[in-house]
Amino acid sequence: MGRLDGKVSIITGSTSGMGRASAELFAKEGAKVVVVGRNEERAKQVVDNIKSEGGEAIYILADMTNPDDLKNIVDKTVEEYGTIDVLFNNAGTFSLNNLMDLSREEWNKILAINVTAAFLLTQLVVPVMKEKQNGTIINTGSAASLSPQYGPAGYVTSKHAIAGLTKSIAYELGPEIRCNCIAPGLIDTPMVEGTDETACNAMMEATPMKRIGKGEDIANMAVFLASDESTFVDGQIIRVDGGVGL
Repeated sequence: MGRLDGKVSIITGSTSGMGRASAELFAKEGAKVVVVGRNEERAKQVVDNIKSEGGEAIYILADMTNPDDLKNIVDKTVEEYGTIDVLFNNAGTFSLNNLMDLSREEWNKILAINVTAAFLLTQLVVPVMKEKQNGTIINTGSAASLSPQYGPAGYVTSKHAIAGLTKSIAYELGPEIRCNCIAPGLIDTPMVEGTDETACNAMMEATPMKRIGKGEDIANMAVFLASDESTFVDGQIIRVDGGVGL
């Protein structure tokens, strides 16, 4: 415990799944957590749970496709806590439509949530982190960041893009700011519940671990990357996927 003592951490998409598991673990490790999501009931539930365990958290409602909402996340965090130490760009969306069935509207939405929001939030937090000469950015990628066999075209493109963005952030913003990407495999989240069961089973069987991942598996990696234990880890796409595709 205490690996993130006092670190002000924004975690987008943290009202369920991997994000919620990360928010709760960050708080247990001493972070001041800013929970970000669209659903107020779920956001309040996460914050209440963190506080019941002795942690510190607030929630901010946001539509990740709205630049004004993204600015509000950063402004309210600084207003409440005075600084930002960690940005975890975790919010994401998935599409089941293949290349020829994907509309331009859905394409734009996938990129807006999975890539553009991370880009804009990074731009917004950088001045705060640069001023204190220290900051950590974590992005959520996917096994689809590395291979097209783990999703349809829109999703795969967005997750390849977030991998490239991660490397560019690390390259351009060091040494004060580090940036790494977590690439989850099949994780037990609400997003996975809507996908093809046969495909999910096949992906699970393709891993040496022979199981589906848990939100806590991602949260543990996120805590490591946010902590001072990883100060020489930068620009990496770190797979947390049970060894799929070996």
